[in-house]
Amino acid sequence: MNWLQKIYQRYDQTIWIRALGGVLTTIATFMLRPFLALYLYDKLDGDLFVTTLIVALQPGTSIIASLYAGGFSDRYGRKPVMVISLLISVLTMAGFAFAESLIAFAILSIINGIGSSLFAPAANAQIADVVPEERRAEVFALMHTSFNVGVAIGPLVGVLMYKLNPGYVFLFSAAVMTLYALLILTKIPETLPEEVREKMRHAKGTNKQALPRMRFKEHKLLWWVTIGILPFTLLYSQVEIILPQHLKSNFSNYVETFALLMTFNGILVMCFQILTARIAEKFPMHRVMSVGLLLCAVTSFGYGWSYMLALLLLTEFIFTIGEMLLMPQAQKAVSILAPIELRARYFAVYGLSWNLTRTFGPFLGAFGFSYFGGQHWFSIISLLLVAAAIFLHQLVYRSIYLPRQSSLSA
Repeated sequence: MNWLQKIYQRYDQTIWIRALGGVLTTIATFMLRPFLALYLYDKLDGDLFVTTLIVALQPGTSIIASLYAGGFSDRYGRKPVMVISLLISVLTMAGFAFAESLIAFAILSIINGIGSSLFAPAANAQIADVVPEERRAEVFALMHTSFNVGVAIGPLVGVLMYKLNPGYVFLFSAAVMTLYALLILTKIPETLPEEVREKMRHAKGTNKQALPRMRFKEHKLLWWVTIGILPFTLLYSQVEIILPQHLKSNFSNYVETFALLMTFNGILVMCFQILTARIAEKFPMHRVMSVGLLLCAVTSFGYGWSYMLALLLLTEFIFTIGEMLLMPQAQKAVSILAPIELRARYFAVYGLSWNLTRTFGPFLGAFGFSYFGGQHWFSIISLLLVAAAIFLHQLVYRSIYLPRQSSLSA
């Protein structure tokens, strides 16, 4: 049992509560994700266009709301913003269970988009607040692991509850998010750095700006990192939406094949993400990120041209290694670039890469898939990933690695 105690003591209590909450909320999210479109489709009398539009409202709203979300967290603290985000999600989940009209569904989707956009910037900034720089990639990897536990369990629980009563899925999700909000409220301290709080206290009652504004020209590196990661988040969006359609043309049992790939990915991440992150810490960040992107480029090409299950599984294995290398290091890079008083806003801007591809990726993918075909569309994404690997290698090398080497030698 000593090894379990050592693992527990390695991280702050805040991190373990966040990991547990990540498992719970991801289970709830992935209970919903496969069935939300079906649920709305039935409620809206089979109108596919309106169903798709309502589903897209949530990430679309998040694009706008996330620009303000980080500012709230940097100003008012991580804890209140995270709790408010979860409570908004509780209300919208309960609302989905009882809503009947088109307007009600649309309003709930918009509110849910606002609520969900508040959480991630504050949560990621919280990790940067309490975790030393040398362990941040490892902790971001732990959060990614907890996410995949939820991915593995959520759809299975969702199937069972959806068959009993679709409304139960929403009510269960509301209950889980309420529990997580209570854990944050009672067990996690506020982590906003003291020097930021001091600035807020001095500015209170005066006309002075407590925290600096984020002007584009002063934070170009952040925007370039966000743009550089877009091909990866685009691939992610295509895996969820377009890959099943592509598999349909090559595999008779495409539903089972897609489910097998997702399960295989989830199991590998659960087993090896933290170990991979710890090994990756021994190498320069720019090399780890570029290798991760190149592996994802191989993956995208493999998705397009694999006609055998064995090749698809190999492709998924390569993708899993790539994402396990890339995602924690990319988040760590953002945490290093971020000034202490702008941490949440930096993560909010970085999160735009996910919201943009979640909103526009399905439409772009539908066009690319229908115009070029699956093989060539995934090959185009592969080329974009190669370009991103070269671009981010140079960017991170010059903006993070070289300055740090210079400071160490001095």
